[in-house]
Amino acid sequence: MSTARKFSVLVVEDHPIMRLGIAAIIAAQPDMTVCFQADSGEEGVRAFRKYHPDITLMDLRLPGISGVEALRIMRSENPNARCVVLTTYEGDEDIYQALAAGAAAYVIKAMSYETLVDAVRRACAGSRYLPPPVARSLANRTPNSDLSPREREVLALLVRGRTNKGIADALGITEATVKCHVSVILQRLNVDDRTQAVVAALQRGLAHL
Repeated sequence: MSTARKFSVLVVEDHPIMRLGIAAIIAAQPDMTVCFQADSGEEGVRAFRKYHPDITLMDLRLPGISGVEALRIMRSENPNARCVVLTTYEGDEDIYQALAAGAAAYVIKAMSYETLVDAVRRACAGSRYLPPPVARSLANRTPNSDLSPREREVLALLVRGRTNKGIADALGITEATVKCHVSVILQRLNVDDRTQAVVAALQRGLAHL
């Protein structure tokens, strides 16, 4: 008597206990199997190339390249690659960037394991899945709030408490240019000052400590 083929899942997570727990949840499902467990974005990409998983289950915060960067590489090599993001990041910008990179589903680690399993099955079936809290967060994203790569660099240094001079020195630009970037950042984030910009950046996932 033949049995249905199980779909393979690549787990990419840098925390050993979390990685083993995720793998155990997946392995316990009758229709899933874990093909490999990777502890970094680079190892995840290598395993993706070797094992060709049906689903890659990936954290965003990883040593080396980020989960979003790893996902972009996977999708560039195989546009049909299916990825479920499993992360602690709940900001609308984190969600937006992951979906823009090609994620099929986005699950927060504090959610139930049933939500995770459901997300994996839906992604494998070709659907996009956002649990209600994730969908609400994405819906609340400020329109026209995209920042350029340079503006993101400036914002990251703002979050670290750098002065305009410190930012200018770090990026090799003038203080006047920094002030111009800061002005645009405040406008895009719809805030009044640098402190509010830092708070908004951390809440939304535009920058991380």
